[in-house]
Amino acid sequence: MLKLKPKFDLHRDVEYDILRKEASVCRVKEYTGEVDTRILNIEKDGGILYSWKGATGTTRIGKYDSNTKQNKLLYTFDKQVCVSSCSLNKEETLLAVSLAQNTRGEERLKPISKCLTLLIEIHPINNTKVLKAVDCRVKVQFLTAESDRRAVLESHLLLLTEDGYVDLYHVLLTKQEGYRVVMANPDRLTKTAERIVEDFNWVQWDGHTQRLYYVTYNVKFLMRCIQFYPSYSCETVLELPLEMPAHPFRTVKFVNLGFDHHHLDKLEQELVRMEVFTHRIASSMCVCFSQLAKDKHELIYTVVLVHKDCSRTFRVPLSSDQSQKSTQLHPLFIPIGYYILVYLQGYFLHCINTRQQEMLCHSLFLSGPDVDLGLNCQSAKITVLHAEEESNGSLLDMAAGRIHTAELSPAYLLKILRSDTPSRCPSSKSEAQRLAALHCLLVYMGNDPNLELKIIEWLCDNVNAFESFDQIQEFILASLYRISYEKSLSLDKVLPYSSVFDKKEIPACLTEIPGVSCTTDLHIESVFKGKLRSLQGFWLELQWNTERTEYLDAVPNPRYRTSHIQADWDKLRSEKKPSSHMKHIEENTKKVLSMVDTWCLDKKLVPLFQEEDQQQRALIGLTVDKLREHLNRHLPRLGKKKIDSLVVNYVAKLLELIRHMLESVWLKSRLGPCVLCFSSTQQGSPAEWSVFHFMFRILEATRGLCLPLPPGYHTLLSVFAVRVLPHHTFLQYIDHGFLQLTETFVSRLMTDLDNSDANERLKFSILKRLPEPMEQRIFHMWDHPVSSASISRDYVRTLLEKHDKNKGPAFTVRDKPGFRPEFLPLTYLAKILSDIEEQALNPFEEQENVDARFVEETALKQTLILLGYEKK
Repeated sequence: MLKLKPKFDLHRDVEYDILRKEASVCRVKEYTGEVDTRILNIEKDGGILYSWKGATGTTRIGKYDSNTKQNKLLYTFDKQVCVSSCSLNKEETLLAVSLAQNTRGEERLKPISKCLTLLIEIHPINNTKVLKAVDCRVKVQFLTAESDRRAVLESHLLLLTEDGYVDLYHVLLTKQEGYRVVMANPDRLTKTAERIVEDFNWVQWDGHTQRLYYVTYNVKFLMRCIQFYPSYSCETVLELPLEMPAHPFRTVKFVNLGFDHHHLDKLEQELVRMEVFTHRIASSMCVCFSQLAKDKHELIYTVVLVHKDCSRTFRVPLSSDQSQKSTQLHPLFIPIGYYILVYLQGYFLHCINTRQQEMLCHSLFLSGPDVDLGLNCQSAKITVLHAEEESNGSLLDMAAGRIHTAELSPAYLLKILRSDTPSRCPSSKSEAQRLAALHCLLVYMGNDPNLELKIIEWLCDNVNAFESFDQIQEFILASLYRISYEKSLSLDKVLPYSSVFDKKEIPACLTEIPGVSCTTDLHIESVFKGKLRSLQGFWLELQWNTERTEYLDAVPNPRYRTSHIQADWDKLRSEKKPSSHMKHIEENTKKVLSMVDTWCLDKKLVPLFQEEDQQQRALIGLTVDKLREHLNRHLPRLGKKKIDSLVVNYVAKLLELIRHMLESVWLKSRLGPCVLCFSSTQQGSPAEWSVFHFMFRILEATRGLCLPLPPGYHTLLSVFAVRVLPHHTFLQYIDHGFLQLTETFVSRLMTDLDNSDANERLKFSILKRLPEPMEQRIFHMWDHPVSSASISRDYVRTLLEKHDKNKGPAFTVRDKPGFRPEFLPLTYLAKILSDIEEQALNPFEEQENVDARFVEETALKQTLILLGYEKK
């Protein structure tokens, strides 16, 4: 499920240098002694602090620079000590160290409870100041603010104790002799320390964002967040109540504050595991915690989505055999973009979508012994790092000393799509997994063109819709959602995300996880505090996200549903006369097609956007109008100009996406230009049939959502239909409304298809199905007696209507000289034509009069055909 990339290896990147240094100290060519190297902390800049026991009975602290790939010795203790916590200031002039005291200088130390915290000048004097000497664990962490100043003469240190308080030390620095940087106020450090937290049970440091999260208890559990600013001032910006068990923490828990190896060696079973994850770009915050039921046969984990103003609690049953054998029953919480992976090795993997949480089908749940993240060790030995806010989670294997960056594996998700029964699950659950995997591929990883081609290939191979969802509709809506969301994060709850929301009855497999119970709490009562309204950035956006979520939750149908415009579309099609509204719709269409034209200048593989299609043009313009109206109603903050740009781009991308699907399937099937020709001898190939079937499924999917198609789509679909379908089946498709006859298609059919008996019957059948305005334009293109007869009938009818209007009631033919009674209707017709021949001009030949004899013979021949005396 995860694709792990090696980022750091303690043995490869550090120990080789250590062995070389120890060889130099011992004055030997090669040092063969054992080196006990341990990672201590990871700073904001990616620097890794580590310690090792030296050959001469010393303890040394070094730093690995992840940018330069170089190691640097920071400090050497003259004896072996147990380092419990360590941090280095940005300028690398001060080192804060917390030591677990030892009774004797033995090789294997037995530390006692007393902890000594030191602040050391490491460049160049090595002066040491004792900050704390207490009987509890102490964690140290320097603040690191972004600054343009070259020489910063102050440092700020957090000191967090197991007694549940946090002090902030302000260390002033001074330069001596032009290069020595030393503490200016060593004697007053403890006196000027500022206590910023009085009591906590759990604390987490986020170095990338300079935030401190902590949990306190007073009647109920409350999580607070302190934000540190570049000026090193700080304020509480968030308070969040949490529903947790009565006694969740036996001891104080430190998260992301270095690695206390001595404490980890005798770590007791945790009652609750908790972590906070934020994402600056998405302005999201997730608070995750897990707890065990009393009988240990059930795991409970909660994901609080602060940005969505809700929380979800899941209960996963555990078998008694598994719970007894397992030594670690808390899952790993791993952030991967806007997904949170909840992983319990050998049990389950839950990939939670924190952006679209309304329905469980957009999150992936896998269970069973086959579930594996690809980690080569027990998950209890894995630590999730929070070093880089915007990247995927990093995993530290404490035993091996390796750091991996973790990404979701596209190959694994594609395997779920292609598998008949992923994870040996029933078919209904299999469809839910496919839907979740498809959305993860399209929305989260959709910027990869090669991956998109593989998804389109999967769509071609699985054309028939699943029972619970239509995969082509999901492909279209999810892709458009991703493209639009990249332009404005505000669109996440107002744009269509999935066709599942349009279903009248949603299948149970999409709303629940078999065997897993889920409860949802809306309105989690998060409180934003301090001077937040004057701030910019993450907290302001997070607050706006929660307020917008509260508003949209109270509004019926805040998410735009494309099918809602069906009534407006039917009304628009029924309008016969042009109106101002139609002109407005056409202006919308011109904006969209002008944008598409700029994208398609060098792409002419599939003949789309090359003809007028009034119906699709009208639907394009109507879609723009309705979507614009929806966004203006729910997101006025964006402004009308930006909304207009977003909407036009959305519909243009829709048309472009359909064209891209066709081009992909065209190339996959290796179709040439000959498939666009009509032939009475060459039948459609299997490749043409598969393309037709795929195009027809696109038509079904877009009709179900009332989405427009690119102009020319219906013409292309009809061309394929004629090539691959029997003529009677083709006509049935037209009669049932599955195929829409376009003027371009019919005119090409009349001129390009020969006049064999079968083709004549087909052409005549099509002509009978054309609306009258199109019929009049098409008839003259077919060089055939039937067409000529129709032209003649239309011409005569027009003349008779004009004659009746001008002359009044019909005159009696018998009163005219030269009356011939052989065939009265024909004689009557010929006489009238003869009388008005001089005034009437042939619309097809401007210089000549109508050949009355030809008209007479044609009418007679047609009469005999209708009476059954003569064949066509």
